[in-house]
Amino acid sequence: MSHPLNGLARTLRRLPPSCGPVRLVGVDGHAGSGKSTFAGELAAALGGAPVLHLDDIASHEELFAWTGRLLEQVIEPLRSGATAHYSPYDWRARRFGAPRPLPSAPVVLLEGVGAGRRALRPHLARLLWMELPAEESWMRGRSRDGEEQREFWDGWVLAERRHFADDPSRPYADLLVRQMTGGYEVLPGPV
Repeated sequence: MSHPLNGLARTLRRLPPSCGPVRLVGVDGHAGSGKSTFAGELAAALGGAPVLHLDDIASHEELFAWTGRLLEQVIEPLRSGATAHYSPYDWRARRFGAPRPLPSAPVVLLEGVGAGRRALRPHLARLLWMELPAEESWMRGRSRDGEEQREFWDGWVLAERRHFADDPSRPYADLLVRQMTGGYEVLPGPV
């Protein structure tokens, strides 16, 4: 059976490399908009493309101030065709873990709030935006994470609003992705 995202996967594979030999594809959107699930589906359609979740790069202290770490640990190695190594953040233990490899592959997905920030756009082959309104996304995220994360979410929403006010991604999206019953609709973005 063909994968519903095969067409998009073919399109992405045909793009010129954007970060050394890699076609780095950003998947951005509000927290709770379905980025991780979509990135997993797209990675499968790409035959197991590596996915970097920005939740592994961010931390409690640096919800959005992680650009330097990402450029150093991930972008620079990928640009030179090497395997990147990043230390994933453990949100429960509140510390960074042992380095994990991120191989240089034909397509690598970068998934998370801020994947389309201005410092990263020059390295992206395509920017995809999950088209779900902020309030609806946050409601989904809150119900997913439960009561124990309520305080975190209150702080997160303020931080995310500030981030996108200062450094919006959606206006630069090449494609808008809408979750439909039983799949995704991929539409041209504002770009």
